[in-house]
Amino acid sequence: MDGGLTAPAPGAFSFSGRRWIARTADARAAALLAQTHGLPEPLARLVALRGIAACELDRHFAPRLRDWLPDPSVLDGMDALAGRLAEAVMRGETVAVFGDYDVDGTAATALMRRFLAAVGGRAVHAVPDRLRDGYGPNEAAFAALADAGARVILCVDCGSAAPEPIAAVADRADVLVLDHHRIDRAPPAARAHVNPALDPAGALAHLCAAGLAFLAAVAVNRALREAGWPHALDAAALLSLVDLVALATVADVVPLVGLNRAFVAQGLALMGGRPRAGVAALLRVAGIARAPDAETLGFALAPRLNAAGRIGDADLGVRLLLTDDAAEADALAQRLDALNRERQRIEAGVLEAALAAAERQARDGRPVILVAGEGWHPGVVGIVAGRVKERFGRPAFVFGVAGGIATGSGRSIPGVDLGDAVRAAVAAGIAAKAGGHAMAAGVTLAADRIGALHEALCVACAGVVDEPEALVLDGNVTVEGATAELARAVGRLGPFGAGNPEPVFALRGRLGYLGAVGARSAHLRLALEGEGGARLTAIAFRAAGAKLGEGLAAALGRPIVLAGVLREDHFRGGEAASLQVLDAAAA
Repeated sequence: MDGGLTAPAPGAFSFSGRRWIARTADARAAALLAQTHGLPEPLARLVALRGIAACELDRHFAPRLRDWLPDPSVLDGMDALAGRLAEAVMRGETVAVFGDYDVDGTAATALMRRFLAAVGGRAVHAVPDRLRDGYGPNEAAFAALADAGARVILCVDCGSAAPEPIAAVADRADVLVLDHHRIDRAPPAARAHVNPALDPAGALAHLCAAGLAFLAAVAVNRALREAGWPHALDAAALLSLVDLVALATVADVVPLVGLNRAFVAQGLALMGGRPRAGVAALLRVAGIARAPDAETLGFALAPRLNAAGRIGDADLGVRLLLTDDAAEADALAQRLDALNRERQRIEAGVLEAALAAAERQARDGRPVILVAGEGWHPGVVGIVAGRVKERFGRPAFVFGVAGGIATGSGRSIPGVDLGDAVRAAVAAGIAAKAGGHAMAAGVTLAADRIGALHEALCVACAGVVDEPEALVLDGNVTVEGATAELARAVGRLGPFGAGNPEPVFALRGRLGYLGAVGARSAHLRLALEGEGGARLTAIAFRAAGAKLGEGLAAALGRPIVLAGVLREDHFRGGEAASLQVLDAAAA
């Protein structure tokens, strides 16, 4: 890996209109790491770039839960929650687990149900319907659970913003909340409330709901053991649940740092051995024959699980993760796969219209893009918002309108906190309901207030979004040096995701081939030729029709610089490397 970094000339931009920023490693620190720890030079340079201390290398390269797992009692409310659940288990009371319809909520619900069953408890679950019930708890659902005999209702991935449903059932069932969403009012009067987002400076504020559920299982199991309960689990049985946490952690795009990296690393190890029936079935319908990695979870498994909550029966995903029967798992996975294809069809129609409207706003220099359409399916607006954000490099909201009500989702860029922005819109009387995180948010408002919301968001982000997000380069690689061996060395820094991005390399060569592939020919397949005759295959996802694709088409046969992430090419047995292109520029 060449230490000199390639980037567009000062004042110039890439084909996508982005600036490239070259990071420079401390050469002496990198050399010392290579010498004292036996690291390959490219990996040592990346370690130095990321500021990983030499004493932390073992924990970083092989993240294990035993090195990162905290005492669950450090979380406010956890002891009270664990005590009540342990009491319910020992008394034989029915616990109703009420989850969200996304992957995090699905995985957290399945985890708690599996755990409670394993320790001899009685548990049922419920998941709201996106169209009928909306997000989170509602009074009718809680009343139905109490009518069915639930004496404890455990909210996972929801509940912090639901004081009314919790109060309505307070005299019939104890409500416990495990949530990670930020709120802008006092917490509800639940029997116990665990939410690390209420202390953003806390070390565990980055956990997803399934991660919190795992810590709750550890705490409940400890309480049961201390009470002499004969069915408390051993460490191996508890660790068998970590694959569910890994799936949720990647799907919910929470930072892959510290404990989260350990969750994902150990969860992937479980899936690479003998995955549970539901995961194995999902891998089969997705056509994944190799051991999964974080990208597999995010782009193959998560969309299929999410399809249930977006356009189908939200309970399908929970049932898939609960079953141990391979035949039932295959049937459920096939249904989810069919729903995902239908979701893709619906999404394609909405995306085409959304991009056309967004193009006009981008030309007008709007710092935030907001588009809406009558009848756009609310189950796909979040995905489409993400696509719009990727295309134009600025925060984007997409709304579906029905009956005078607009329901939408937004996706952001680093430096723009959408959660704060939409909560401010509620406080200002513009939106009826809103919530979310810095990078993703949901909003409900009267359709005639969409314009007011757009103006408020543009004012809030004026001066923050004045050009597309820059692309950070970690180093140069020659075409000859872009090998599977280098890709494997770089992979030791994984699992990659939010908070632990995959290293981005620049490669200079001649663009020898360009062709469209994939559904609707949306992706571009490339071949980059080096000076010595070496040839590297590459792919640019969703580049056709975008500025990147137009620039690549014009550069065919000419010298070019590609920026992207290097992967083992599994289509060629992992003995070669390929590049996932993020951007390109004239050489």
